[in-house]
Amino acid sequence: MADTVRILSGGLSTELQAAGFTIKGDPLWSARFLHTNPQAIKDVHTRSGSEVLTTATYQASIKGFVQHLGVNVDESAELFNVAVSLAKEAAEEFNTQSSEKRNILIAGSIGPYGAFLHDGSEYTGSYVKDMSIEELKNWHRVQMQCLASAGVDLFAIETIPSQKEAEALVQVLREFPNSKAWLSYSCQNTSSTSYGDKFEEAVKVSAATPQLVAIGVNCCSPDFISPLLSLANKNCSLQIDWIVYPNRGGTWDHDLGWQSATNENPLSAHALEWCQLGAKWIGGCCWTTPSEIESLRETLTRGPHKQ
Repeated sequence: MADTVRILSGGLSTELQAAGFTIKGDPLWSARFLHTNPQAIKDVHTRSGSEVLTTATYQASIKGFVQHLGVNVDESAELFNVAVSLAKEAAEEFNTQSSEKRNILIAGSIGPYGAFLHDGSEYTGSYVKDMSIEELKNWHRVQMQCLASAGVDLFAIETIPSQKEAEALVQVLREFPNSKAWLSYSCQNTSSTSYGDKFEEAVKVSAATPQLVAIGVNCCSPDFISPLLSLANKNCSLQIDWIVYPNRGGTWDHDLGWQSATNENPLSAHALEWCQLGAKWIGGCCWTTPSEIESLRETLTRGPHKQ
């Protein structure tokens, strides 16, 4: 049972949309704002209420920036520096304004290759059957290098749909021996990743490197989390912490966006159970808000696992 739980942020894009910005249908997602409105990104970070700020680089890539912003390679690389700087400035601003000083970590978001494709395949992993491990490594290496150079505290390797892509990412991580990371899968149900790998087998990739501080699941229904962790705890004995940050339920439609994202129970209703199953990093993904993160914090503070 954990004595300490790190609180992650909620949905960055959700807050941008709530502020009136249009994101749906954009091939760069929230990463476009690193170029067009960086202050909007910083504002979301500042009010997130979390102990871990995840950079707005989930759907960012050198190739994507060049293709969709019309900038050159050097300017594209600089946008990763912007992403990290905004998160660092927001963390400093929070600690300047708040009486509660926090050791806020900056996590450099690395999404799956499917996020670049912008066709919904990040939620199926369909592309991996046509890609080699080396091709996946070559793709992710560039983004990891940019974020490492920008000075993140760790990588947030997130929403990974398949074990194959996770294995490629872990191999690239070892090329950055001074870096740490978490790795979280997207899952289609209570037993399998989005690509269909057995979750209890997929998480075993964490044994390949001590650089992973946590492994788990994000951007799926909160109702999936406990069964997934219970299954993995039963069938494997990993010496690593769990990380969980689900969305509000529902499914992603490429043309219409999130559909039926209406899970009635707040994240805080599940939090203590997740802690009991070994989660030490907890937050929210799409459609979760700063108020939910604050409720999550209050629940964990009142419960047996305090900050």
